[in-house]
Amino acid sequence: MSSPRSGPVDLPDPVPVRPGAPLPAPLPEHLTLLYRGPLASCDYDCPYCPFAKRRDSPETLRADRAALERFTDWVTATARSRFSVLFTPWGEGLTRSWYRRAITGLSHLPHVERVAIQTNLSGRTAWLADCDSGSVALWATYHPGEVGHERFLDKARELTALGIRFSVGIVGRPEHLEAARRMRADLPENVYLWVNAAEGLTYTDAEAASWQELDPHFRYSRFPHPSRGLPCRTGESVLSVNGDGEVRRCHFVDTSLGNLYDGSFEAGLGPSPCPLTSCDCHIGYVHLESLDLYDVFRGGVIERIPAVMPRRSEVKVAGKSLQNRHSGTP
Repeated sequence: MSSPRSGPVDLPDPVPVRPGAPLPAPLPEHLTLLYRGPLASCDYDCPYCPFAKRRDSPETLRADRAALERFTDWVTATARSRFSVLFTPWGEGLTRSWYRRAITGLSHLPHVERVAIQTNLSGRTAWLADCDSGSVALWATYHPGEVGHERFLDKARELTALGIRFSVGIVGRPEHLEAARRMRADLPENVYLWVNAAEGLTYTDAEAASWQELDPHFRYSRFPHPSRGLPCRTGESVLSVNGDGEVRRCHFVDTSLGNLYDGSFEAGLGPSPCPLTSCDCHIGYVHLESLDLYDVFRGGVIERIPAVMPRRSEVKVAGKSLQNRHSGTP
């Protein structure tokens, strides 16, 4: 595997500026970009996902590839800010070669601090050996109805052997509880297992406590967070970008700030309160300044890895206590 930040990095030649032409507007010192292109196809058939087993047409795949390459070219050429990039495709991106190439290339750029993607880990992992392990990370989700326990665990072991940072998550549906307990028992202790509250499901205190035992931060996911009028980092240092380059403050606010590629978005950057009544998705509420999640996930916000790893000396499997077979350091 390539060593972190090893060797020179080839960057494109700077674009010449005509005498008297205005200089590019200053960007924030650090900018987090959540990118989502046209891709919607997925190889899994989860009953709780609207994109289950969807197949994209060849035209859509070509458009997605071109859009992703345009986006990565822009990040590569824009060295006047430091970036963290999280790919949040509707479908599964890592089964597509262009996502693997994009992540590999971005990971070696000196002005990219972190590049990560949400994935089900169904694809191969060997390509990550060509990434800079100091800047690449994965946000992985375990879907028990679609993949066997050992197969998913083998993927996690491969990532550990490659030195790749990753978190593992699960949707907190009642039928997933025992699978989640077993996965927590078998994952290394220094791998965070997070739980997303299932959409439309209300948890009793007893039910929530079962998930809280596995994920001490589950309480943040259990209820929507009131957000209207509250300060949020989105729109200032965190932005959502779609395949056409349209920039919005986040995935959940439809108002456009402009376009990434013509620079029109820059005039709209700045602090502004959230316009929505509430926020119930982690990639949204993690940026609310009213919450302490930037401290909780310091150094691992986009890949959902806490600064201090919760320790589990015991986990419950099938109603019994099972001593965790792994040890690790935060």
